[in-house]
Amino acid sequence: MMQQLLLIIHILCVAIWVGGHIFIAVRILPKSLRQKNPAILLRMEKAYEPIGMPALLLLVITGVWMATLYVPISQWFSFSSPIEKVISIKLLLLFCTLLLALSAQFRVIPKLKNNAAKLHEMAFHIITVTFIAIVMLILGTFIRFGGL
Repeated sequence: MMQQLLLIIHILCVAIWVGGHIFIAVRILPKSLRQKNPAILLRMEKAYEPIGMPALLLLVITGVWMATLYVPISQWFSFSSPIEKVISIKLLLLFCTLLLALSAQFRVIPKLKNNAAKLHEMAFHIITVTFIAIVMLILGTFIRFGGL
């Protein structure tokens, strides 16, 4: 029962995280780039952050918790079984996501407020995080079928 509850929470958070990033990448970012107006993107970021960041935090917690149910931590990154391959790849992608989020939060967004030229750098972050999120979602579906 606990595993099912973890999965339900995880999937709800996936919907928020991946769906939000797809929306930002497809609807908000192009408009902001076309108009060379970072305020459009910053408004969306401010509106999305209170739901997006808790979703990401819950994704990390539930994902790591479920990973420990499938494979002992000592075997992570050994790439020794199909399930372990998926878990290890997802953990590496999570690390990349966290690095990009930190870079955006502390390096790009503060400069973006006063410099429209930083929009392209922010676009790189948004598109990359969105791509990684979609790949992680797809990899997650492989768990049900035994991994890669």
